Amino acid sequence: MKALPAIDRYILRLVLGPMGAVFIIAASLLVLDKMLKLFDFVATEGGPVSVVFRMLANLLPEYASLAIPLGLLLGILLAFRKLATSSELDVMRAVGLSYTRLLRVPYAITLVLAALNLVVVGYLQPLTRYWYEQLQFELRSGALGASIKVGEFTTLQDKMALRIEQSREEGRQLIGIFARVSSPKGQVLTISAREGRFLALKDAPDTIILRLTDGQIVQDQPGQNPRVLSFSRHDLPIDLPAVEQFRKRGGVEREYILPELLRIGWSDKATQAARNETRASLNFRLVEVVMMLLLPLLAVALAVPPKRSTSFLGVFLSVVMVVAYHKVNEYGQAVAALGKVSPWLALWGPFVIFSALILWMYWRIAYVPGGQPIGALERLSANGSKWLRQLIARFRRDPAKLR
Repeated sequence: MKALPAIDRYILRLVLGPMGAVFIIAASLLVLDKMLKLFDFVATEGGPVSVVFRMLANLLPEYASLAIPLGLLLGILLAFRKLATSSELDVMRAVGLSYTRLLRVPYAITLVLAALNLVVVGYLQPLTRYWYEQLQFELRSGALGASIKVGEFTTLQDKMALRIEQSREEGRQLIGIFARVSSPKGQVLTISAREGRFLALKDAPDTIILRLTDGQIVQDQPGQNPRVLSFSRHDLPIDLPAVEQFRKRGGVEREYILPELLRIGWSDKATQAARNETRASLNFRLVEVVMMLLLPLLAVALAVPPKRSTSFLGVFLSVVMVVAYHKVNEYGQAVAALGKVSPWLALWGPFVIFSALILWMYWRIAYVPGGQPIGALERLSANGSKWLRQLIARFRRDPAKLR
C-alpha cells in the first residue's frame, strides 16, 4: 500500500467501500429470495433444516457471477461520482491527471475480479450446480433422512403405516405412536405405544429399530382369532427403502467445466446438439468475463453528472445496462444452443455493439471538453423533474383540481 501514490490509495479506498457494500446487498437480496422457497421445499419434503443452508451455499457462485460485475461497476461509479460532486475531480484534472491515469487502480481491481469471475463461472459454478441438484434429488428420495411428518400417516416399504402424534428433541423422541404392519403371509400387526425413538444399527445400515415403550400389539392372522399383547418395551425393525444413486456430473451443459466444454464442443464423437449447447455455454461464460474489462470505462462515463447537478440517473442507467446486457447474453446462449445462430454472432455480436457504445461514451467524457455521454437524458430527466414539481405545487395551491 505504501508503494502506491497517495492519489491511488485514495481512489482505492473510495472504490472498495461501495463495492463491498454492493456485493453484500446483492448477495443478501438474492439469498433471502431463494431462502424462503427452499424452506418451503424442504418442509414439504420433510427434510432437515440444515440442508437449506447447504443448498444456499451451492447457489452462491450462481449469484456471484452477476454480483461481481455489478459490484465492480457500482463501486467505481460511486467513487468517481463522489469525486465529481465534491469538485475533487476538477482539481485532479486541472493538475494534469487524465481519466486514464485515474483508472489505474480500478483496472487493477478489475483484472483481479475478472480472473476470480472466470474461476467462478468456469469451474466453481458447474460443480456447485451439480451438488445443488444432488441435494434436491437426495431430499426427494429420502437419502437425507426425511423426518416422519407429525399427525400424518407415513408409508414405509408398502408394508408399514406409521403415525406420530408429537415429536420432541428434533425427532429423537416420538409421542403417541400408531403403526400397522403387514407381512407377505397376510399377518397384520396393529401396534400402539405411549412413546418411542429410532435407533441405528452399526452392522445393518439399511435397517433401523423403532424402540416402543408402554403399548399393545394386536396380532391378526388369517384363520385365527386376534391376539392382544401388552409390552413395556418392544423393538420393531424397519427396513429402509433403497435409495437410488444420483446421476454422474455432466448431464447438462451447465455442469461442464471449461476444459470439458472445449473437448465436447469440438469432438467428432459428440452429437451436433451437444456441440451446439457446449459451444454456446463456453462463449457465454467467456463473453461475460471479457465484458468486465470495459466496466471501468462505463462507470466513469456514467459517474460524472452535469455541473451543479446531483442526478442519480447515471447510477440507475448503469444497473439497467448491465442487467439488460446479461439478459441479452442469456437469450443469445439459448438461441445458439438450438443451433439456429452461430454463438459468435449471438454472443459476440452484442458484445461488439455494447463495447462500441461504452468506448464512445468514455471518449465523450474524457476527450471532448464539456462532453456528457448522457447529456440529453440528463436534460430530459431534469426537465421532467421540474415539470413534476410544478404540477405538485399547483395541485397543493388548488386542491379542487384533484377532484
